[in-house]
Amino acid sequence: MALGPRLDLRQSQSLVMTPQLQQAIKLLALSNLELEAAVAEEVEKNPLLRTASIDGGPDSVPAAPAPSEPVAEAPADRLVAEGAAAADQPLDLDYGYHDDERAPPEAPWTEGGGSAEGFDFDRAPCPEGTLCDHLLAQAGMVFAGAELLVAGALIDGIDEAGYLTVPLPEVADRLGVAPAMVERVLAGIQCFDPTGVGARSLGECLALQAKEADRYDPAMARLLDNLELLARGELPRLRRLCGVDEEDMADMIRELRGYDPKPGCRYDAAAGQAAAPVVPDVYVLPRKGGFAVELNSATLPRVLIDRAYGATLVAGAADEASRAWVSDQLAQANWLIRALDQRARTVVRVATELVKQQESFFRSGVSHLRPLTLRSVADAIGMHESTVSRVTSHKYLSCERGLFELKWFFGSGVGGGDAGGEAASATAVKDAIARLIGAEDPRATLSDDALLELLRAQGFDLARRTVAKYREAIGLGSSVQRRRAGMIRTAGGSAV
Repeated sequence: MALGPRLDLRQSQSLVMTPQLQQAIKLLALSNLELEAAVAEEVEKNPLLRTASIDGGPDSVPAAPAPSEPVAEAPADRLVAEGAAAADQPLDLDYGYHDDERAPPEAPWTEGGGSAEGFDFDRAPCPEGTLCDHLLAQAGMVFAGAELLVAGALIDGIDEAGYLTVPLPEVADRLGVAPAMVERVLAGIQCFDPTGVGARSLGECLALQAKEADRYDPAMARLLDNLELLARGELPRLRRLCGVDEEDMADMIRELRGYDPKPGCRYDAAAGQAAAPVVPDVYVLPRKGGFAVELNSATLPRVLIDRAYGATLVAGAADEASRAWVSDQLAQANWLIRALDQRARTVVRVATELVKQQESFFRSGVSHLRPLTLRSVADAIGMHESTVSRVTSHKYLSCERGLFELKWFFGSGVGGGDAGGEAASATAVKDAIARLIGAEDPRATLSDDALLELLRAQGFDLARRTVAKYREAIGLGSSVQRRRAGMIRTAGGSAV
């Protein structure tokens, strides 16, 4: 066989990621708020694009297409195959739902399984400024000269929770001052607001708050020195060390429950501001015989093409290159509007199918949540699995049961108790475990074996190790740990 150069023709197919297709895929993965920022950037670059307000007049919003006009239903990853980028289909339809007087939804079911007892950090007010700024402002009014320098070094060593993390001898050596001065300055900082700041341990933090409340007596001091016994639930031994009876011990534990173990957490160490609230992208509204899925139009950007300005630019173009540039800007504007229109339709289709497959959850709660995969939704609506994944990323759904991320509805499942029974979602199993443990007697906590039998009676086919794994995943301790915690709650008064 002779070797030599030659020319061959070969025909093949390949997917080309054009800039327009990349833009459509990018828009599909954005939430409504992120989409608004991306559209604003495109409007800044394209002189033919304009944004229209939601309550704009008839001159700012063009008429909607007639119902008889055919509308493309292809997913975003097939838009480029239609070859109709120049068609003008403005995004002027109202896909969304918004009611300013509607009360915000309640918080969704969470997997934390936390108790309502103790200090609630989420409800604590968030003062303006950081913890460091707050402490430095107080230090400037109390200290001066070398003491103010030492105070600044100590405040720099206080973490977000309000605890001092640097050893005092290290601060004294670094600044070249006497250790007694550092101790004196620290004692002054520990008198600052919030009470308990500058402590070097949990016991010292609680002791500072007990002194502020004038409850720091010898018995309380011994209790704070032996917090590890309280954590293990060794109350008889603790009563002997403190020299008190059961009533006094209960009163002391009740007092400790009112203290803040992390006084610095009420300040945002990053910016001193509360986290931005989550805005829903989709609303699920009950309707007769089912549910309606609508987009949140209040956060959807509305984009228009200024054709009058485009005609002016074409008329004033001096050469062919200028006219070609205007034509290119018009094509890009048309493509952006069609991509936004198709994104809205795709989000509604995916959310509608999700609600359809999880209808039992919207009717009866988390205990009826079904196992669901991206592929099952994609197959049902004729889309690619990656498209469904992009649609459900960073988007939230608001319904009567609360606010949920779309990804939350997808999860693995466990088998039903009966042969051929319907599988249950892992989230539903966790909810069942949390409910059983929440209703147990603190003096007779349920072991994992007992939980397994109760879950099987409810129709869940599980193994014991699965029960333990789910229990730990929702932050619930073993039966021994819960029994000790129950003893402490009983001693401290369950009404606290």
